Amino acid sequence: MGRFRGIVPAALAVVCAPVCAVEIDGRIDAAEWADAMHIADFRKVQPLTGEPGSLPTEAWVLATPDGLAVAFRNVQPADVPRTRQKVQRDFDEQVDRVNVFIDFDGDGRTGYAFTVSSSGGIADEIITNQNDFNSDWDGQWRHAVSEDEAGWSVELLIPWHTAPMRDGTGGERTLNVFLARVIGSTGERMAWPVASFERPRFLSDFAPITVPQYSQSLLAVTPYASGLYDNVRHGRDFNAGVDVFWKPSGRFQLAATVNPDFGQVESDDLVVNFSATETFISDKRPFFTENQGIFELTTPSDSSQQLYTRRVGSTGEIDAAVKFMGSLGRANYGVFAAEEDGPTGRSYQALRLVRDLATQNLGAMLTRVDDPFREREATVLGIDHNWRPTQRWNVRSRLLGSRVDVATDSVRDVGATLWADYEMDDGWRQQWIAMHFGNDFELNDFGYLSRNSTNYLHWELRRRFTDRPDDARYASTDWRWRVSTNHNNRGDKLNDQFRMSRQGQLRNGGTEYAQLNLNSAGINDLLLRGNGVVRLPANFSANYEYERPREGRWSPYYGGELFSGGLAGNDKLGWAGWGGATYFVSDAFRINTGLTVIRRPDWLIWQGRGNPGLVGAFDGRETRLRAGMDWTLDARQELRVKLQAIGIGARSTAAWRFDPAGNAIAAADPVDDFNVRNLGFQVRYRYELAPLSYLYVVYARGGFAREPGEDGVDDALLDSLSLRDDEQLMVKLSYRFEL
Repeated sequence: MGRFRGIVPAALAVVCAPVCAVEIDGRIDAAEWADAMHIADFRKVQPLTGEPGSLPTEAWVLATPDGLAVAFRNVQPADVPRTRQKVQRDFDEQVDRVNVFIDFDGDGRTGYAFTVSSSGGIADEIITNQNDFNSDWDGQWRHAVSEDEAGWSVELLIPWHTAPMRDGTGGERTLNVFLARVIGSTGERMAWPVASFERPRFLSDFAPITVPQYSQSLLAVTPYASGLYDNVRHGRDFNAGVDVFWKPSGRFQLAATVNPDFGQVESDDLVVNFSATETFISDKRPFFTENQGIFELTTPSDSSQQLYTRRVGSTGEIDAAVKFMGSLGRANYGVFAAEEDGPTGRSYQALRLVRDLATQNLGAMLTRVDDPFREREATVLGIDHNWRPTQRWNVRSRLLGSRVDVATDSVRDVGATLWADYEMDDGWRQQWIAMHFGNDFELNDFGYLSRNSTNYLHWELRRRFTDRPDDARYASTDWRWRVSTNHNNRGDKLNDQFRMSRQGQLRNGGTEYAQLNLNSAGINDLLLRGNGVVRLPANFSANYEYERPREGRWSPYYGGELFSGGLAGNDKLGWAGWGGATYFVSDAFRINTGLTVIRRPDWLIWQGRGNPGLVGAFDGRETRLRAGMDWTLDARQELRVKLQAIGIGARSTAAWRFDPAGNAIAAADPVDDFNVRNLGFQVRYRYELAPLSYLYVVYARGGFAREPGEDGVDDALLDSLSLRDDEQLMVKLSYRFEL
């Protein structure tokens, strides 16, 4: 293992196409690719052994005036099953596929991932923070697949206008690339160079290649029109607007939108959240996902980020938004601005600067939100530093300061994080994380932070085992052991924790994950929403989950969890179980279903602002149902049906108040049983008129109800199917014109 660490070849020259562009038809013509860089040294990176791949794979890379062209030849004999199922855009199914990852600036900050399956399905993602993937972005690029008895071939063309790029020198520029092939039936990934997103460093381990400094200009205008009929309120709504994308040169690009329509053609997952922590939801709106990577400034705290685009449009309709980005020498910049309409509308602005050095990156971002309705102005300055002193070390540090002005009052505070990864020999790794967020540090006007008032430390030791015999159940296993301590910024211990986990990659292409958490006694300072603290005893959780790719017509998953908590600690045990499967009627048509059942015997729920010091304890039962259908009618058409239903029944068992130290005191206050019903149902038809041009027809229905009484979780789940708070039919047409 150690001998493969940090093997990155020196920059290789890629000859440009001498006469004309490559024809992207999936058939690798020797004459077209004669001047390309040829790569045949594909090695196993999943499992991460660095050994030669089990099946012969070749790739060619060629710079053309139209973009970077890449071809793969994948030998796959008859005794290795081929996955032929059709997949929708941004699929995550375990199928035969190839990957092309490109860091256009070669600085390890932002990468673009392009994936093509053997059946012609595609996925594209943006990579930040070395190995964080976001599939919400959709780019415009070309691909084609062909198949024969000996194997299958892929050709791709990634246009130069895909991303802003800094100038090169001497008429050339250096890109960093990573090429990979995945065998769907086993999960084996072979790649060039030897790099892995399972390591703390991924983007920085790509291979540099030198290409001619081609540049493309592009002006794309995408008008849209949508109509909506509300069958509950019997109202109609019509909207029209336009998105503009302009890239006059490699150094600069601009995106703007006027009266954008953010109707839910992509439905969010249902969430019923009784906690004091906000649920993070990713953004699927095209304007906010287009080349958003430069604005990424995150911390190790779960999903935290200085600029969280779901904030924009949350308090009012968006009149207009604009962002532009570019480069000046070795520095990149980005500017973002958006205006909401209406009396509660806000103004959002962000300025981002990034400077790349040989072994480190330094960046800064300033964000501002003006909220006249609440007489509130929030400003955050963040500084991020990524340092790679050697091939073994990866160190990431963040320093943020916030200032919130409300009327005549002003509050300031800071947050800081340090994240260091050290890769040793023989599969051993270590990780250290330190976080501090002040009591008054405020990120959530424009960003996302699950909680402030935090002082957190952890040390983690990891070991990856890849030397498994060929007949073993596992191709590799990855063990992790972690100890952590977490206090708020007032000196109270939230908890200490020991965590042990194991992730296994199976020979059949499946994955397995198990985790054990042992938590010390501590306090909860969020449950009462600022009205005191709650002292909690020691508790634990243990879970297991398994998933495997398609075999025959089935692809199953299942798992379970045993946990304790609440004021009962380890005296009462809760549990959860889940399972489901996808059934393939054909390669183009599949049905999926899943069921989750949860029992919480000592579920603590705050009773609201009318009773800020009161907490109810409940014996809670929850059932979640998921079902759906995906039908790829042809290369341009797809039909999706998605159903989610949640039923909760909670029986009151006690009422509690708390003294200043957080000790529980039995209360005589009445606390009612309750049940919750939640439904989300969507039928979506999508027709691709042209690249990034779509006709959507969407029917959606849903509702939420919380009522006193405990009718039972089964009744609550069944009753959720009759909810009809919303019922809408929407038609949306958008067409992208390239001028």
